[in-house]
Amino acid sequence: MRLPSYRLTIRARLTLVYGGLFFLAGLALLVVTYFLVDQSLLQKFTFHAPLPDLGQAPGVAGLAEQGGGARVRVLINNNPDLVYYMDKQAESLRHATMVALLQQGAIALLVVGAVSIALGWLIAGRLLSPLHRITDTARRISTAPAADRGLHERIALRGPNDEIQELADTFDAMLARLDQAFDGQRRFVANASHELRTPLTLNRSLVELAMHRKTASDDVKRLGETLLDINGRHERLIEGLLLLARSENEVVERRPMDLADVVDHVGLQSAGAAAEADVAVAVEAAPAETTGDPVLLERVAQNLIGNAIRHNAAGGWVRAATSTRGGRVELEVSNTGPVVAAYEVEGLFEPFRRGSERTRSDQGVGLGLSIVRAITRAHGGTVTARPREGGGLVVTVSLPR
Repeated sequence: MRLPSYRLTIRARLTLVYGGLFFLAGLALLVVTYFLVDQSLLQKFTFHAPLPDLGQAPGVAGLAEQGGGARVRVLINNNPDLVYYMDKQAESLRHATMVALLQQGAIALLVVGAVSIALGWLIAGRLLSPLHRITDTARRISTAPAADRGLHERIALRGPNDEIQELADTFDAMLARLDQAFDGQRRFVANASHELRTPLTLNRSLVELAMHRKTASDDVKRLGETLLDINGRHERLIEGLLLLARSENEVVERRPMDLADVVDHVGLQSAGAAAEADVAVAVEAAPAETTGDPVLLERVAQNLIGNAIRHNAAGGWVRAATSTRGGRVELEVSNTGPVVAAYEVEGLFEPFRRGSERTRSDQGVGLGLSIVRAITRAHGGTVTARPREGGGLVVTVSLPR
């Protein structure tokens, strides 16, 4: 059984450092003071016997006038018992003084230490408050529904020109460059949508016009069919790239929907392709309510079921099922087909990456699962895949309920 780990904040660690250093310094000061006072009292309370004869009888107290004032002296001479008694009294007084010094010094150290820890906590919190502001800004940007949403925010920290101010300014500069990069990406997507599709549409029209001419020979018609296939592949590639770029941006339209309805619809649409590939498609649509862009989530189901049909074997099957687990809804698509190595699974989600058995040009352009992952992430979900025992894949999409 693994015990839970506890993480001290920087504020708590700084407070502990302040308090620990104060207690160490205070303890060292108390020890030094103890020895200094002890040596001083030891010198003052030392008696020497016999005492010098000052002209008075042994053991008798007298007064001596010096400088116009009177001072009482106790003169002890050749009296061992009295000397021993005074030594014991001096030792007892010195011991009581040192004990009182230790006790009162320890109490003062604890009280002042507690006050210093409280002040250290307050000062550390004030010094770290700019870091909390930086963290809050970074968290808002990282949890935004789209990769580029929130990049216009800036920390704009005002204060002394120290290391924290330098960190905030560097973070603002990084956000400005990222915002500029995403703006460039959005402009590229908008321009490419027009500039790339228009020539392909023109090519298709010209090829179809040449093929349908009365004077067109069989060779021209066969060449036209080949060119149309190539043109169609380029159209699918461009459409996939544009959709991939849009999917990584903000999901503009979000509305409540049932993922089961989407899977049912896509399953009916895929019946023709499944019949041509001799693949059986089974849909198990349990209620799975979520919010999102219906068009994009439909594309997720289309890509998953289409890939499962395309990368299959004659007589195989495809199963698409929706379910609800706690606060998440799931779409699981499994299929028969060629065996996929476990180390190849993650690479299938990269653009233009396909497994060793998925290399024919008529099997797509290698963007299907990349688009699925991009759309899923834009909706705050996750997508995972694992090899199915006996061949094929099991892909699971999890979205917030």
